[in-house]
Amino acid sequence: MDVAEVSGSVPVVEDRYRLLVDAITDYAIYMLDPQGHITSWNAGAQRFKGYEPAEILGEHFSRFYTERERAAGTPERALRTAAEEGRFEQEGWRVRKDGGQFWAHVVIDPVRSPTGELVGFAKITRDLTERKAAEESLRRSQEQFRLLVQGVTDYAIYMLDPSGRVSSWNAGAARIKGYAPEEIIGEHFSRFYTEEDRAAGEPAKALETAARTGRFEKEAWRVRKDGSRFMAHVVLDAIRDDDGQVIGFAKVTRDVTERMEAQRALEEAREALFQSQKMEAIGQLTGGIAHDFNNLLMAVLGSLELVRKRVPYDPRITPLIDNAMQGAQRGAVLTQRMLAFARKQELKMEAVDVPSLVRGLMNFLDRTIGPNIEVNMRFSGELPRAHTDPWQLEAALMNLAVNARDAMPRGGAITISATPERIRDHATLAPGDYIRLVVSDTGEGMDEETLARATEPFFTTKGVGKGTGLGLSMVHGLAAQSGGWLSMKSRPGAGTQVELWLPVVARETLQAAANDGDRLAETGRRLLILAVDDDNLVLTNTAAMLDDLGHEVIVASSGKEGLEALRSRPDVDLIISDEVMPNMTGSQFAGAVRRSHPDLPVIITSGYAEHASGSAGAGVLRLAKPFTQNDLALFVHEAVEGAAPAA
Repeated sequence: MDVAEVSGSVPVVEDRYRLLVDAITDYAIYMLDPQGHITSWNAGAQRFKGYEPAEILGEHFSRFYTERERAAGTPERALRTAAEEGRFEQEGWRVRKDGGQFWAHVVIDPVRSPTGELVGFAKITRDLTERKAAEESLRRSQEQFRLLVQGVTDYAIYMLDPSGRVSSWNAGAARIKGYAPEEIIGEHFSRFYTEEDRAAGEPAKALETAARTGRFEKEAWRVRKDGSRFMAHVVLDAIRDDDGQVIGFAKVTRDVTERMEAQRALEEAREALFQSQKMEAIGQLTGGIAHDFNNLLMAVLGSLELVRKRVPYDPRITPLIDNAMQGAQRGAVLTQRMLAFARKQELKMEAVDVPSLVRGLMNFLDRTIGPNIEVNMRFSGELPRAHTDPWQLEAALMNLAVNARDAMPRGGAITISATPERIRDHATLAPGDYIRLVVSDTGEGMDEETLARATEPFFTTKGVGKGTGLGLSMVHGLAAQSGGWLSMKSRPGAGTQVELWLPVVARETLQAAANDGDRLAETGRRLLILAVDDDNLVLTNTAAMLDDLGHEVIVASSGKEGLEALRSRPDVDLIISDEVMPNMTGSQFAGAVRRSHPDLPVIITSGYAEHASGSAGAGVLRLAKPFTQNDLALFVHEAVEGAAPAA
């Protein structure tokens, strides 16, 4: 090949390169002279920039820069950098012919002659606006997500590296756990676990489970910076790269302590409601049995009392009658206790001899609390009478004794004592004389928190089904209703002392009660009395006692029959009616009587507390069952004379 042929091929190669460059439309490829003026222009440049070759050739390339960059000398710096360092590369905003801007990736290379002289620059520009927009969108999304995570305060949201070290920390994590970001980032997340969980390897198990299954979830105790614990709901998710390798973990923790406590409180309330309903059912059953037993005792006691009066003393018969009467009276005491438990006994304030009441309760106490507990009594020589309900006081003492027994599973001692006290200035008690009745034990005792809640209704430290939480609240109620006060002292390991302060009965009240006890039916005349009761045994017994007192008696077995008897005998002086009867109660019967005979005295007999008030109207006397002939005579006298007996 001769020289002419070789030299002739150079223009051909140059033409091919020019054709190649001109054909490229995804890149702007053009030449600049050493001063930066455009000397060539390809199709890609025309597409990106919007200029025709005739419009741009010979113009300075700085027109593609924004005004801000031109003012900063960026075009000159780009050429200088390319000439001195052999290359200039940058991404930035560039300007089209129509003034629109696009994000460009720019490369400027110097072009030199064989001798090294700078003859110009080759400039390649690529439009990356779409990529830039996508990156900006991703950046904004990531920033929004970061702000979202940082703004969450109810959840601790943070990242762990594959080994379990904290790599990010949001505001919720700082609030819940107590650590600032600079205190915790780089530390191992196991510090949030309790010592027992760390010893059991729980942190490692959590990471292993999340890495193996993709997720770990659990509720457990966690530890704050200050050492306090909280119940946490924890979710741990594994984060993987495109190859499936674990590159970290996302951890979300929520403090569910309040929810757990609310759930526990709800369960306690449900259990308390169940126990209350159970006790209410037992109470209703007990009250019903006690009411029926009251009627039987009325018949037995009344009949024995009349037989005892009418039969002359016989050493072979009279002691047996007395023994039977004592047994029936003990049955009456048992009935009163059952009614007190069922809370169906009418509250009856009396002058109570506390030592005698406690001694009478001892046999029952011994059987109830068992042989491992020693019961001691300590009373002052002369104690005044307490003004309270004896049956409720017995129930209160039983409750306190049972509580003391339960606090001494390995045995111990219970001491019941009473002393007279005088109060002059007290936050709860009015000035006056009181009896301080104390029940103390040598049991486990209570801490301050338990002691503060001991008298709350339904609060109990006993197991499920072993207590209702009503015992101490009932004792507290008795003290308050009696005009007294309940005080408790206890320390763990030092036993418990319960003080029941009861007011003393005034001397005038005692004298009035004695006078009432001396009076019998001094009516001065024979009365016509209408007796109404649906129980034939009780009706017969009541009529017999009234007859023995010298009165004429008409009997009726229902309220309807009683009204018919009253219409046939309008000269009736007094009505004695049972309260609990079918179709028409004693109160309803008394109300009907008052409409036609407003001045006719009425006595209602009942042992139920809820029947203490009703539709009978004012002036109706109420006689508690079972009653003796003396009780009946006293109420007859008071009804006729128009004065209620002292209770």
